[in-house]
This record gives sequence, structure tokens and C-alpha cells, in this order.
Amino acid sequence: MQHDELIWHVIRHNHCSYMAKLETGNFCRNLYNVTGICNRSSCPLANSRYGTIREHEGVFFLYMKTIERAHTPNKLWERVKLPRNYEKSLEIIDKHMMYWPQLLVHKTKQRLTKMTQMRIRMRKLALKTREKIMTTPRKDMKRESRREEKAEKAALLEKTIETELIERLHKGVYGEIYNYPEKEYKKVLDVEAGQAVEEEEEELEEEYETEYVEGDYEEEEYEPEFVEGDDELVDIEDMGAMSIADDNDEETVEKKRPRKGSKDGRGDAKSKKKSKVIVEVEHDDGDLRQMATL
Repeated sequence: MQHDELIWHVIRHNHCSYMAKLETGNFCRNLYNVTGICNRSSCPLANSRYGTIREHEGVFFLYMKTIERAHTPNKLWERVKLPRNYEKSLEIIDKHMMYWPQLLVHKTKQRLTKMTQMRIRMRKLALKTREKIMTTPRKDMKRESRREEKAEKAALLEKTIETELIERLHKGVYGEIYNYPEKEYKKVLDVEAGQAVEEEEEELEEEYETEYVEGDYEEEEYEPEFVEGDDELVDIEDMGAMSIADDNDEETVEKKRPRKGSKDGRGDAKSKKKSKVIVEVEHDDGDLRQMATL
């Protein structure tokens, strides 16, 4: 026969493996405790009629214990699955715990409310993206830094060796016998060929590239210049003046020419001789043309 007061007296004053004593109070670690507090009304061991709410894989269940099943420990607790709807869950609790103590029914509904709120908060946190802080030990950081330094030194050494071998290969130090990795050599040749092609394309672009500069362009006016020329070259204006002067000279010679039968006949032979002047004129196209004046 189960006696609740005797069980509570032994648990409270002697020893209980589920009790946790803290500064704020005594708490219970039993999974079937409806409040989590160690007291007479909330103890699942010292109450022959008891009910609570538990979660199993995201589903809430109503657990109930009665004194009629106390002699069968494997069938001591009866559970009822609760729907996800909060109001319907409350209706099921009222239906199965109709004649139970009102304090226990109220504590059961309160536990269901708290667990429903906890589920809502968990869903919100799962949908919300948060930053995750990752800590790395100091020993690992030092080891990684040493490895990076060694890798940098090795990379520089490999680069210098590669350049030195390429220079010797171009100079023909080894003659016709080569002992080098064929893949790396082809890779270097492809890189050099690509650089040569790029340089040729840049040169072609520079040759065919036309530059347009903004600015005001004024047409240059070429003014005529007068330059002192040699005796052989005669300006056109001077040529005109010379022709006028020659005409005047001829008129004066005709006036002075003696008539037929005059004594002074020496001037006839001289007057028959005519002066000939050659003038060279430079045109705009650069050709020299000769003009003769008699």
C-alpha cells in the first residue's frame, strides 16, 4: 500500500537523488516534475495522482499517473498525444483531468503554455541568421604563421631557380643535352609566347591609333614676302617697269635717229640691235618658268 505522507517525509528529511539544493532554493531534477520545484504538491514520487506535460521529438504528450496502476511500474504512466493547436490541447487536458485537483490542472496548463512559447522562440531563432564566433587556440595560430613563412621562402627560392634555369637555357650553357621537366618548360614557353603576342598587338594598336585633341584651329594666312634677289632673277613688277622703260628708250632713240642722207649714219647699225631679257618666275607649285622679254 502506498502512503504519500510517509514517502514525502523520507524524501524531504533523509535523502532524495533528484533534489538539487541551491542558494535560491531546492529544485527537482525529475523529468516528470510539473514545476521543477521540490515541494509537497509538485513531487511526482509523493503524489499518487499526478499529471504533467512532456515533449518527445517535437510532439507534446499529457502524462497521467493514478493509484490504481501503482502495483505495475511498467504501466504506471499513461500518455495522451496533444495536437499542435494550443486551444485544442487545453480542451483535451480539461477532458482527461476533469475530476483532478484544480491546482494540478492549473500547473499542467501552465507548463503547456511555457513549452508552447519555448517552441515558438526556437523556430524564430532557427529562421534568424546569426554570427557564429569561432575561437582558435594560440598554439594553432603560431603553427600556421610559421608554416606561412616557410612557404613564402620556398616560393621565392623556386622562382629564382626557375629564372636562372631559363636564362641558362637561352644562353645555351648546356648545349643540346637538357635534363629538365618538360611540362614546366612548355608552360614557360607558352607564357613567353603569349607575352610576345600581346606586345605585338599593343604595337599595332599604337601605330593605327589616331589622337583627337580639342582646340581651336585657325587657318594660317600666308602673307607675301619681298626678298632681295640675284641679278638673274627679276620680279614681275620690275619686269613691267623694265618694259615701260624700254618703250621710252625706243621713243627717244627714234627721235634722235637721223634722217636718210644725214651725215651721222653710225647709229643705224646700233639701233638695229635689240636687247633681250630672260626672267624666271616661280609659281605656287614650285616650278620655275622662264619668260623672255625682247
